[in-house]
Parts: sequence; C-alpha cells; structure tokens
Amino acid sequence: MSDEQIIITSANSKAERAAFVDLGRRFSAATPHSVPQLRSEQMELVDPAKNPFFEHARVQLFIAHRAGRAVGRISAHIDELALDLPEKQGFGPGTGMFGYFDAADESVGHALLAKAEGWLRSEGMIRVLGPISMSIWEEPGLLTFGHDHPPMIMMGHHPAHYQGWIENNGYTVAKRLLTYELDITRQFPPIVQRVIAASQKSGKLTLRSADKRRSADEMRIILDILNDAWSGNWGFVPITDREIAHATKKLKPLIHPELVKIIELEGRPVAFMMTLPDINDVLSEIDGKLLPFGWLKLLKWARKPMGSGMRVPLMGVLKEFHGTRMASAMAFLLVDSIRRNADEVFHSKRGEIGWILEDNQGMIAIADMIGSTINKEYLIYEKSL
Repeated sequence: MSDEQIIITSANSKAERAAFVDLGRRFSAATPHSVPQLRSEQMELVDPAKNPFFEHARVQLFIAHRAGRAVGRISAHIDELALDLPEKQGFGPGTGMFGYFDAADESVGHALLAKAEGWLRSEGMIRVLGPISMSIWEEPGLLTFGHDHPPMIMMGHHPAHYQGWIENNGYTVAKRLLTYELDITRQFPPIVQRVIAASQKSGKLTLRSADKRRSADEMRIILDILNDAWSGNWGFVPITDREIAHATKKLKPLIHPELVKIIELEGRPVAFMMTLPDINDVLSEIDGKLLPFGWLKLLKWARKPMGSGMRVPLMGVLKEFHGTRMASAMAFLLVDSIRRNADEVFHSKRGEIGWILEDNQGMIAIADMIGSTINKEYLIYEKSL
C-alpha cells in the first residue's frame, strides 16, 4: 500500500480519544503475551482534564485510516519541563517526543512517524525522542528483548517488528532501559548479607514501612527523595505537585506498607524503595474488564495480592550519598527487607527491578550482586528533524 492511500486525522474530541484508545487495545489484543489494561485508566491518560501531564505539555494524537478502517495511531508531544533540562540529560531545548505507536504494516508506520515529526517541526522542535507514552514516568521505550513473557505493571509490550520499522525511518538508539528479574524466594549471597548486617549493627539507619494512613505525606517524602536522587539522570523530568497528588490517589489501592520502605538517618528520610504487586496478574484473568464481575476479583486481589509478581518501579537515595558505601548499604537493606516480606507475607516468587538505565553502573552492580538477571530491554530512539 502506498502512503497516498493512508489518511491520518487528529484525535481531539472525547469520541476521537476513545477511538484512539480502542485502536491501541485492538493492537494489544493481537500481540502475544500482551496484557489488557483497564480501559478507564487508558482513557484517563489521554484526557487533558484528568492527566496532569497535560498541564505542562503540548499533545497531539493521530489515527491513520486506510480504506475506511483504522490501521494505526501515534502521539506527538512536547513536555515543557523537559525543554528546560540540560541536553546531556536526554531532553533539552527543541526536543519533542512520539509515543503510542501502533501500525498495521510498515507503510502505515512510516506515514505515522512522518506525521508526528511534521507536527513537532511545526511546533519548533528540532529533535525527536521515542517512543515515550507520554510522560517519561509512564511507559518509556520500545520493547526489543523479552517478548516471550508478559510485562509487569506500568511497563509496555510491543511487537518485535516495530523495532525494524522505527529504525528504517532513520532513528538511532539514544538509550537502553533494562529490567531485571529476581527469584524472591532465594536468600541473597553472603557478601550482601554481611553488608546488611553491618548496616543494621551500626544503628545509624532506621528502616520503616510507609504509613498508609498518611499516604499523601508519605508519597510526598518518597517523591521528594526521587526528584533529588534522579535529578542528574538521563531522561529525568521533575514530578509536579499535581502529579504527586494524582499518583498518590491512583497508587493508593496498590500500596502495601510491607512493600514500601523508607530509610531515615537521624530522623531524616534519605532513601526509599516502592514495590507494587503486579496487577497484570489479575488483569489477564478478567481480560482488562471491570464488568460484570471483574471489579470484584480486582478488589479482592488488591486487598491481599497473594502469589503475585512484584515490581520495583521506583527507588532512590539522596544525591549527597551517591557513590558512598552507605548508599549501597541502604539499597541492600531496602531490597532485602522487601524481598523477605514479599516472600513471607504475600508468598510471591518472582520480582522485577527496573527500569534501569544502561549506564547506571551503581544500580546494575546492585542488581548483579543480588543475583538478578536481565529479562527485558526497552530502547528509546532519537532523530534530528
């Protein structure tokens, strides 16, 4: 099929956004090992009135049609906060993004990428990164390794052939993101246990569980540490107050104090680790549908997600401690405490850590020392416009 037979239209109204979401769900259903997500959650992500990302971003959604049938979609977006960051951190002036990339064939994919690039140029952008759908904190990167098993909570899953289609359009790799799989039931190696024991014996660090009764305050502590700890990382964009409040509300049903830990040094919060039970376990059972009885199963699971996989999406140590032995000790202390609880309280067997930047040597060293292995790879591409 030629590009002339492909018609690409903007998706701006509520009905058009619904079509955009439903098209993505159609592609997902056809992708092996993909997990159907809740449609209401997906609608919220592309709704300017509900997703606080839109408060600091310009977004345009597109749908491709051929012979009267929807055959692909893409988003083009510009995060104003990312434009203010140093170029060495991945974004910077003139950098826009594409995301939500789905296409029936390569010619559709080419037309969609060209459309997104054209919109970004019209908005003054000179460079594009993607896929990032849509915030860096949501689903960054294209899955290029690990297609043979389902994704965990808040991670994307894409057909293997998308990689070639994107690369054939002049995109090169900007950064690799890695996730690591961990056997939760297995004790850590002796050297790690000795580091943990020494940090506990010193009495300097206090490890505590997050207090769910004070979820807003605890989330503020966690995200304040995160904004400091990650501020120099590639791809970092600060989280706004509205996004903190939004995240607190959305994640509250998934927060279990045994799985969210904060470390204090002389009463001052200095590190944290957040672990979330893998909601994809139950979403696959209910086919991503709340009605008629999916909501009952989801509610029961959320109260006590027994046997579910566990993912560590966020972890941080204040920047002032980076590169020190204390930072490593804090990381091991957090991972070990949550691993034990996931095993003993929830009877979980499989954990996932990440994503981790390919050049984050500190985190990669920790992942290696606790015996985890790479199970998925996501690539973020770039191209000059």
